[in-house]
Amino acid sequence: MSQTDSDVPPAGEQVHMPKSSLLPLLTTVGVTLALVGVTLGLPYLIVGLAIAVPSIVQWIRVARAEFAELPPGH
Repeated sequence: MSQTDSDVPPAGEQVHMPKSSLLPLLTTVGVTLALVGVTLGLPYLIVGLAIAVPSIVQWIRVARAEFAELPPGH
């Protein structure tokens, strides 16, 4: 019998992986544009915030929904 055949108990919980999403990328683009807008002008700032703020709000909503689906005590 090898060491890999020993009596190992099964894992106690499943590993949770979040779903794929473009929200982190959109948030990054929006924040970057907003920061560029601080130095280059108001239009970049407005566009950046218009992308970043809704992306952050949606990202939080999705994360809360995924967290609510987890089993109790996880």
